[in-house]
Amino acid sequence: MKFTYTEKKDTRSGFGAGLAELADKNPNVVALCADLIGSLKMEKFIEKAPERFFQTGIAEANMIGMAAGLSITGKIPFTGTFANFSTSRVYDQIRQSVAYSNKNVKICASHAGLTLGEDGATHQVLEDIGMMKMLPGMTVINPCDYNQTKAATLAIADFEGPVYLRFGRPVVPVFIPEDMPFEIGKGIMLQEGTDVTIVATGHLVWESLVAADELEKEGISCEVINIHTIKPLDEEIILKSVEKTGKIVTAEEHNYLGGLGESIAGMLARKRPTRQEFVAVNDTFGESATPAELMKKYKIDSTAVKEAVKRILDK
Repeated sequence: MKFTYTEKKDTRSGFGAGLAELADKNPNVVALCADLIGSLKMEKFIEKAPERFFQTGIAEANMIGMAAGLSITGKIPFTGTFANFSTSRVYDQIRQSVAYSNKNVKICASHAGLTLGEDGATHQVLEDIGMMKMLPGMTVINPCDYNQTKAATLAIADFEGPVYLRFGRPVVPVFIPEDMPFEIGKGIMLQEGTDVTIVATGHLVWESLVAADELEKEGISCEVINIHTIKPLDEEIILKSVEKTGKIVTAEEHNYLGGLGESIAGMLARKRPTRQEFVAVNDTFGESATPAELMKKYKIDSTAVKEAVKRILDK
């Protein structure tokens, strides 16, 4: 495998490291948190810039309103809470106060997907990407590891406009080089192949690389693309790949309704109809279990990616 790893880290720590760096780099960056400082890894930002931190308590709607107001003064607000509370609980505030007027607010959401694990279905969110990508002007980013999450956090501070940055709780392999450039809206070709295209986002990028490595031993050549920015979607890299392979598997830790796979299916229907298989949660809520158990049960691990590749090759 071209990409290997020597350690595992949680992507939320990548966000915390990036935010702490912004405390020094950009005096306009301010941070708001809804009583989850430790979970969002905001401690170092607070140590460096306590005067630029606002603890809103368990009042997420107020946090979004405060962030919108701060953006009017020229500040760059980063809000922090769980993905479920960052989206569904405050969707009206985001739509009306942030997206409608194109405010420069960065909505940073941890504990996304099934893999927050034991907290169970009420805290797991599998529809947030769909909710946020439907808002006009909203940029949606879902990085794959610690290094890419840190790079994304730094990048959105320089980006003008509302952003939804999604990351997670569990420790996952760190495999993206620390110095790999992060460009909003541009996918990354991780591995070239000829038989099938695998397009993945978030935690499923590593699972897809593992699947591709195992499939190569069976004589199946997979092209693997990391789509960290779901909106705007890098159509060019996907179209170029499927022109070669003629088949695509999409992989994500999200409901198949409304996620990355649906965005790609819509784009391909308009521009180049292509056979597609989805690796995603099949229109259901989660439950309480370990991240590994949930990924296996809900078929969003490397085994599920392998099975999807074989299904599409058999058609």
